[in-house]
Amino acid sequence: MQASVHDAALAALMISDPRQKCASTTALRADWLAGTRVVTRAADIVEPLREPGRPARPELVSPAQLAGRRPGSREGHAALLHAIAHIEFNAINLALDCVHRFRGQPTAFHDDWLKVAAEEADHFGLVVARLQALGFDYGDFPAHDGLWDMACRTAHDLLARMALVPRVLEARGLDATPPIMKKLKAIGDTESVAVLEIILRDEIGHVAIGDRWFRQQCAARGLEPEATYLQLIDDFRAPRPQPPLHIEARRAAGFSAAELDRLSRPRKG
Repeated sequence: MQASVHDAALAALMISDPRQKCASTTALRADWLAGTRVVTRAADIVEPLREPGRPARPELVSPAQLAGRRPGSREGHAALLHAIAHIEFNAINLALDCVHRFRGQPTAFHDDWLKVAAEEADHFGLVVARLQALGFDYGDFPAHDGLWDMACRTAHDLLARMALVPRVLEARGLDATPPIMKKLKAIGDTESVAVLEIILRDEIGHVAIGDRWFRQQCAARGLEPEATYLQLIDDFRAPRPQPPLHIEARRAAGFSAAELDRLSRPRKG
């Protein structure tokens, strides 16, 4: 029997236990590929977002309240991995919300974001395993809610969502991952480096998916993509990319050479 993929995505989104959420997300992707979940072709949902399912911990604080995550100590090492795990957990929710929320989009859109959700669930499990190897678990350190906050702010508009979540916030991970890998190599954590290599490879694909649907929305609305991107960053007061950028990864994810040149320059004013 075929059932709505959107309802199933919402059900997974609202699961609080991280491991159950990951299992449900993986199962949803399998059901989709088996043809037992379908797009209902209803209009996009634009009511205010619900709070997603999340565990009681980690405590959510402002970014300014978070201590530095230098891996020189065991706790600092774990805090760095915890920050990555938290990003991956939020990324699961973001991808599931795309499937639930923007249900008027083509089947290919939902296929893309279900793939992203399942890969983010896999990433979360890999990072938590490394965290547990150090004697810690997800929830042991405070975290911030910047990714989900941007999801709320862009809930009304797929163009803004694709520009500001994959192309701004998730693309920052492309820039940040190589320096983190260097730090982990310096302390001999080759197992976590191997996990980050997987994440970086997959995240290039995730940003590319966001880029593709962003450009599709620009084309549908008669907008020039790269100027629109900069305007949306300003309109939403989103963080501009901070050089040095991972040029090779961003090019692979869909950023043009001219766009990267512009983003790499110091901003005037």
